Amino acid sequence: MEKKRIQIFDTTLRDGEQVPGCKLNTKEKVKIAKKLESLGVDVIEAGFPTSSPGDYQSVQEICKSITKAVICALSRAVEKDIEIAGVALKYANRPRIHTGIGTSNYHIRYKFNSTPEKILERAIYAVKYAKKFVEDVEFYAEDAGRTENEFLAKVCENVIKYGATVINIPDTTGYCLPEEYGNKIRFLKENVKGIDNIILSTHCHNDLGLATANSLAGVMSGAEQVECTINGIGERAGNTSLEEIVMIIKQNSHLNLFTNINTKLISSTSYLVSECTGMKVQANKAIVGINAFSHSSGIHQDGVIKKRETYESINPEDVGIDQSSIILTARSGRAALAYRYKKLGCFLNEHSLDLVYSIFLKYADEKKEITDMELKTILEKANLNKNINKVLHINTNNSSSNRRINIV
Repeated sequence: MEKKRIQIFDTTLRDGEQVPGCKLNTKEKVKIAKKLESLGVDVIEAGFPTSSPGDYQSVQEICKSITKAVICALSRAVEKDIEIAGVALKYANRPRIHTGIGTSNYHIRYKFNSTPEKILERAIYAVKYAKKFVEDVEFYAEDAGRTENEFLAKVCENVIKYGATVINIPDTTGYCLPEEYGNKIRFLKENVKGIDNIILSTHCHNDLGLATANSLAGVMSGAEQVECTINGIGERAGNTSLEEIVMIIKQNSHLNLFTNINTKLISSTSYLVSECTGMKVQANKAIVGINAFSHSSGIHQDGVIKKRETYESINPEDVGIDQSSIILTARSGRAALAYRYKKLGCFLNEHSLDLVYSIFLKYADEKKEITDMELKTILEKANLNKNINKVLHINTNNSSSNRRINIV
């Protein structure tokens, strides 16, 4: 079976920036946008131009700087929003307006004080008006996760009729379970006239920790695009994490899916976004957390040293990390200690390793992690320092040596 390409729509610069305290200036946004294009994302949502002069300027500058990716600008189903988005996109090689309106009963009744019929009219008009500025119009049915499927299908069918090229099905509040979200996508694929002529997109939030799972359920049920952010940043608990959905697709070939993402740039992209936004990446964050490829348990360390795949389903090199990390702690065993000394150019025989290990454990019980400098000190404590002047390369830069020193 031929593999199906899933388009990656990155909204780090729009939805991701909506995190409190996460404010990017135009220069930073352009820098991140260029990195996203190098990463291989298909669509960059550059901002919400009507929200502020700064956002308008950022969208324009990104349009001038990007040549391959589609540049998308968000708007509400409001003429002024759509017009400003269209003007902001005038320098884009491949512009897209992303317009829409809430479709759930919560939004219709409490947010708009309206009726389903009027919401449908506004949805149709927004798409028709956006088509005056660009050919590529994406429609979002906000809070689709809590929208009744029959009404959602009616909205989708009508906006397709009037020119929508992409339809976004947001689980805006992170409400859905994966099975529910997948069934919603499947219902639309089976019941909306013209659905096969447009791109159906997922946009899932992480309020219940299910954003990536819901996005995966969506693509398995027929969606062709995933909207996501670097490091999973975004409103409240965040959005689908780009690195997670991309690596799930990459690692599971039986899904018969692929993306155009250059996964070797994931780590550096994650670092750039974290640096610019000031949003630190959680240490145990999948794929990009500092502990994602680190091992401190003796059993895990021994397995990884023997064969990496015993405790890692992902090769760290695939996401731009040189190698796994063996972290020496009180839970580390002899194999890990010998491995770390070996990386530093010191090869311990069995007797020396036993002696060093007993001293190591005393240090490890008092510290969270043993450094390379402390490994040198442990050799001295064990009186294995006859060659100690030759191992001064054990230093704070953590560099490995290609000199072999046998400790007997």
